[in-house]
Amino acid sequence: MRTFAKCLVGSVIALLSVTVVAAWYQSPKKQGSDKPSRSETNPKWIWLGKPAVPGQTLYFRKTIPGRLAIISARIYGTCDDVMTVFINGKEVIRSDRWQTPASKDVTDLMRVRGQPRPKRHVIAVKAVNRHGPVAGLLIRLDLESPRGELPSVVSDASWRVTDQEVPGWNQIDFDDRSWKRAIVVGTIGDGPWRSITPRSLLAAAKLREPTATPPERLTVRDGFRVELLYSVPKEKQGSWVNLCVAPGGQLIASDQYGALYRVTPPPVGGRAEDTRVERIPVEIGEAQGLLWAFDSLYVVVNRGQKYASGLYRVQDTDGDGELDTVRLLRRLDGGGEHGPHAVLLAPDGKSLFVLCGNHTNLTRIDASRVPRVWQEDQLLPRMWDARGHARGRLAPGGWIARVDPEGKHWELFSIGYRNQYDATFNRDGELFTYDADMEWDMNTPWYRPTRVCHAVSGSEFGWRSGTGKWPPYYPDSLPPAVEIGPGSPTGITFGYGARFPAKYQEALFLCDWSYGKLYAVHLKPKGASYGGEFEEFLSGAPLPLTDIVVHPGDGAMYFTIGGRRTKSGLYRIVYVGNEPTTPVRRDANGSKLRALRHRLERFHGQKDPRAVEEAWPFLGHPDRFIRFAARTAIEHQPVSTWQQRALAERHPQAALTALLALTRVGPKEARSQVLDALARIDWGQLTYWQKLAMLRVYALAFIRLGPPTEQERNAVIQRFDPVYPSNGRELNSELCRVLVYLQAPSAAEKTMTLLRQAPTQEEQMDYVLCLRNLTAGWTLELRREYFRWFLKAANYKGGASFSGFVRNIKAEAVSHLSEEEKAELHDILTAKPTRQTPITQPQRPFVKKWTVAELAPIVENGLKGRDYDRGRAMFAAATCFACHRFANEGGAIGPDLTGVAGRFSPRDLLESIIEPNKVISDQYAAVILELNDGRLITGRIVNLN
Repeated sequence: MRTFAKCLVGSVIALLSVTVVAAWYQSPKKQGSDKPSRSETNPKWIWLGKPAVPGQTLYFRKTIPGRLAIISARIYGTCDDVMTVFINGKEVIRSDRWQTPASKDVTDLMRVRGQPRPKRHVIAVKAVNRHGPVAGLLIRLDLESPRGELPSVVSDASWRVTDQEVPGWNQIDFDDRSWKRAIVVGTIGDGPWRSITPRSLLAAAKLREPTATPPERLTVRDGFRVELLYSVPKEKQGSWVNLCVAPGGQLIASDQYGALYRVTPPPVGGRAEDTRVERIPVEIGEAQGLLWAFDSLYVVVNRGQKYASGLYRVQDTDGDGELDTVRLLRRLDGGGEHGPHAVLLAPDGKSLFVLCGNHTNLTRIDASRVPRVWQEDQLLPRMWDARGHARGRLAPGGWIARVDPEGKHWELFSIGYRNQYDATFNRDGELFTYDADMEWDMNTPWYRPTRVCHAVSGSEFGWRSGTGKWPPYYPDSLPPAVEIGPGSPTGITFGYGARFPAKYQEALFLCDWSYGKLYAVHLKPKGASYGGEFEEFLSGAPLPLTDIVVHPGDGAMYFTIGGRRTKSGLYRIVYVGNEPTTPVRRDANGSKLRALRHRLERFHGQKDPRAVEEAWPFLGHPDRFIRFAARTAIEHQPVSTWQQRALAERHPQAALTALLALTRVGPKEARSQVLDALARIDWGQLTYWQKLAMLRVYALAFIRLGPPTEQERNAVIQRFDPVYPSNGRELNSELCRVLVYLQAPSAAEKTMTLLRQAPTQEEQMDYVLCLRNLTAGWTLELRREYFRWFLKAANYKGGASFSGFVRNIKAEAVSHLSEEEKAELHDILTAKPTRQTPITQPQRPFVKKWTVAELAPIVENGLKGRDYDRGRAMFAAATCFACHRFANEGGAIGPDLTGVAGRFSPRDLLESIIEPNKVISDQYAAVILELNDGRLITGRIVNLN
């Protein structure tokens, strides 16, 4: 006798309930009532017979009268393997998960307005039994008329079934009289399907087909309305990840693993159900970049299943208004979520820009605005990701190229990204992109949050794999315009052309897939570049945003959700408030410095005898983007024409910039000259950021031009040992790095002092990472203290790779120990950490319960002589870092406070500190999730993965 478990293996269980509202249905009525009522008859399990045949496909039909008017209809179903349900020949459900009933409103298929009522309706089901001897189909059709409910149509022996697929088998007029009658193989609640009871059947009837997140569950800025125009049927049209606007006002959307679709949205104010979606009949898809330009649809394929990754051009060659020809312009060696992404039209309308993530190998480049000298540039050995992500991926990382319309000439424009999915140009022709973080690195010193980058000519943004990511202050890279925080960047666009208030017309909108947020970034000119602030414009759960466009015709904003086969939808945002929406003019602030930068960028990628003379005066410019443009122009020129000038430069900032260029492109023989030139610069006269630049030039001299001689090593140690430790987190980090590289005798003791005092786990981990390579200057007690840190770090929290990094750092540090040292440290090396509860109370004595009224006059009158290092220490002492991030350190439970001073007044900040519960932002409020088993979970959704 088979066990219950064996009966479950391979069984196909199909549960359907179709709700149909009809004008009348000829059936018995309850005595004493004019209103039809639901039949109490339960559906039966039906199949072709017992036992079922493994691998069998059956076709079921049930015809019902169609003479009655229908005002609504809904179908529900579930299937163990694969079930496809049709109503009147139209597919309505495809399911391969019997545990989760699906449903579909099919009113429009059974209620035909303005036409004669059909004589009949038909439900047709294709059911597959992949394996196993038991299979069954369970159906319930509930009917309702304007006068009331009608008896249920249920699965029983009156259903017709065959195991042969015949053309037209699911159509209304098909003759199924030659088919066999279905056989009842069980009653509800018995056999291998005993978990399906009358009660669970009724419960299943309450379920609804999974749809895209409804607008009422979204939070949007006041005055805006969100409409769900289209809930994408996943089994038929996949999960949409890309959008563009086509001629005639239509949208084109792409399924991440499938085809392209043409979408005709209804007019603003129209009905969402009037949205028309058609598959574009060309053999191309899997696009993560779409652009209509040069009478063509450009498609960047990021291979998902069928099509090779690359840049394609799709055209209408016969003039019939339908795309018909696909040409591969350039194959790109990369795929997956870090493969090829967006394609944009250049501001001059003459060329394209193509974006590729860091898992896309650099294609054949015909020209490069980026000097072709990129390297890893790590002074201390880099550690690869502890979980193996991007292991072996080297510079240039993610890249952006300018391409001609035929896809023949490729010019490298910008490098150093992790995974920039999309980009856009502002009114001034400046390019912006939204780069991804590595969330597994959270709470490590090398973690870089998602950030908006101003992608200027020849730019480098310093992504390197593992621990090798460059901090934003490295002068051989450029800083972000705005740091956003943890997330998964997808589509971006400016609000130009939107019928929004002026503030949002000029905003840069960013889609965050994992946290379900649409940000509005308000950029302002900042020297030759931009800075800005951001706000949460739209949020929801779940809301995995993938792309966003502004429609030039109706002035609305359209966005998609989906990706990774999640439920997808197309939405529209319109403004319905009272503020004026007239187009605004651009802000010309900073245009002179941008014009200067553009003048210097003319020399990028080419040799020009005028370049050195024109660019040199700007190597010492106070604006970092100007210095970068000038240095890049000079690096493209023969080094022999400017090497001596760099060595002789006396202006501190200009000298640092010139020597930086020389370390990158100069000959190895120049190392001692570079070190001599650096030695002439007065450390005491440099600003904080210039000191960091000097340490970076020293590092590059050793990395690129070769290690120092013993004499040079001692000279550099003597220079920096007296100033270490210094004031400032970043400065101590770079001094530590240089002195550890040089094996300075005092580096161990001084760095351990800093480790002892470091208020955050990020700073502690930075010192521990550097010290793993130090072999000089250790005492046994210092070694013991160093390895005790790993016991404490076992209670630290971080991203998915955090604990692996801690483990690998320790292993590498142990590898540098002698056998004698290992024996002496055996107890501490083998000790097991004690798990501790995270600190929830400040480890300082209570002083006084201050009030806002007492402290407000102090902060509002202006604070002077503040000690920022002590402020950072107090922020840690009060355990603020446990929940809040500041300057890329701390937790992510509460808001990131890095730019908070620009958004709130001193009194507002004071109130938030003293009375934290007075106002809680919606984005940090709790949500309640109801599970399928009825349990409720309360908490905050922090990542939709």
